[in-house]
Order: sequence, then structure tokens, then C-alpha cells
Amino acid sequence: MLPAQDALTRVMAEILRKAPPSDERVTLAWRLAVGHAVARTTSVRLDAQGTLRVTAADAHWQKEVRRSLRLIIPRLNELLGEGAVRSVDVR
Repeated sequence: MLPAQDALTRVMAEILRKAPPSDERVTLAWRLAVGHAVARTTSVRLDAQGTLRVTAADAHWQKEVRRSLRLIIPRLNELLGEGAVRSVDVR
């Protein structure tokens, strides 16, 4: 039996991968990938070359995002489609 969280993540990934590209789609994937606390203190935008531009509220959140990129990038690519996020620029 699959845990509810895993099933929900799979359903959301399927929906997001099929959705047309938009800032809202990226923002929702970001929120699912990083959780409420990080999402609340950051904003994101994905450019056409696959660079995710993350703007953090302060240096503390910049550090937290950078520290977690090994986990965040695979989660985002699972939600948005493989290779959607190729690099991350944290400001």
C-alpha cells in the first residue's frame, strides 16, 4: 500500500507535467518541493533555458535554499518533467 503523501505527489506530478507552462505552475511545484516555510519566504521564476531564479527574503533563506538544492532540483524535475530545471540562481 502506498502512503497517502506518495500517492498525492504522483497525482500532482502528473497534473503539473501536463499543464501548460506558466509562472503559477512553477510556483505550485516549488511549494510542493520545498514546503510552506521556504515557499513563504521565496519567489521563483523558470526561464526558457531551464534556469530557476529564486529570490529569497534574506541571506538566511538564500543559504537554506542553496544547502538544499541537491534535494530540491530532483523534486522539481519530478513535478515539472525531467530536465525542466537545469540550474538554479539564488538571489
